[in-house]
Amino acid sequence: MVEHNWAGNVVYGAARFHQPVSVAEVQAVVSSSAKVRAVGSRHSFNTVADTTGDQISLAALPRVVEIDADAHTVTIDGGIKYGELATMLDERGWALANLASLPHISVAGACATGTHGSGAGNGNLATAVQAMEIVTASGDLVAISRDDDAQLVDAMAVGLGAFGIVTSLTLAVEPTFEVFQHVYEHLPMSAAIEQVDQIMADGYSVSMFTSWQADEIEQVWCKRRMAGDGAAVPAVLGAIPATRNLHPIAELSAEPCTEQLGVAGSWHERLPHFRMGFTPSSGDELQSELFVASAEAVGAMHTLVELGRELAPVLKVSEVRAVAADTLWLSPCFQRDCIVFHFTWIPSWPDVQPVLARLESALAPFDARPHWGKLSTLGGDVIRSRFERLDAFEQLVNERDPTE
Repeated sequence: MVEHNWAGNVVYGAARFHQPVSVAEVQAVVSSSAKVRAVGSRHSFNTVADTTGDQISLAALPRVVEIDADAHTVTIDGGIKYGELATMLDERGWALANLASLPHISVAGACATGTHGSGAGNGNLATAVQAMEIVTASGDLVAISRDDDAQLVDAMAVGLGAFGIVTSLTLAVEPTFEVFQHVYEHLPMSAAIEQVDQIMADGYSVSMFTSWQADEIEQVWCKRRMAGDGAAVPAVLGAIPATRNLHPIAELSAEPCTEQLGVAGSWHERLPHFRMGFTPSSGDELQSELFVASAEAVGAMHTLVELGRELAPVLKVSEVRAVAADTLWLSPCFQRDCIVFHFTWIPSWPDVQPVLARLESALAPFDARPHWGKLSTLGGDVIRSRFERLDAFEQLVNERDPTE
């Protein structure tokens, strides 16, 4: 059976594919393999989960959702997806602080690649990690926790699979909460650039969608917690409140999208852009993502406007959002608040590649860091220069797995 990623642009080269039903089976596979990689929900657009040896999916592991109400944590298995976990948490009165734009992705895979939601005060998803259990190259099950060694968790939470197979995570949780979502249309680009910080602070989670070709941001999605008062900044700046539910890609049906128009709902039904049970985004696409320091957002946005015509032939939509700084060694937001530029491309790498290379070159003055699970043309030396802890990360990998 040929295995491939979600987008179909990567055909995995693994010689053997395993779907163990217990942690003991994971240990047995790992201890007998020369090379092994875990694959999550296959939403990575590059070869981060690929190998020529053995590939493991943890999707068949028994579901584990154990809440510690006193510690405000939940311990989960390594195969669960956010959509599954969120529903179980909400039913028991608990919530995660943040979610990605689609709930279809695996928790362990998202954390391992530094995947994020949005919100100027919200860190990427891996900042919730309090403890981990990992099957190492020898087949041993090793546990680490913030209580014992916070720096080690900072080093390994965004681990790219380099330390072993993550079979369990313990995440921080909080009491469940409600969110309402409004979408605004036709925000003038000049206002978006001049007031980007104010716009990003206007909700718990804010996303701007644009083609970079027009003189406007086509849509602004503001997700606000019920306890807070939204200032409706996009409307103040000239945007128009939408009168119907919208899809970020304007020509597509809004049916897969979470409810808008200010209708309140549970956190897990509003923080993502897309609903479980539907194909997220367009489904037929490639993706890239670049993180710049929030202080550089204005210059970076001007640069993207200048590139608009070059992007147009291969760009479906671009999303702009904010993510808070963190201390995770390989996080794209390591020690800096970020504005994130997401690009949904047409599904043709030969056409996208030269445009992406031009884009990454244009954003070089802003030291843009790429997303570990998405497409990039940046070379290893450039990536090393932008992730300050990468050398220390590699040293730690060699110490804990000297045979790689």
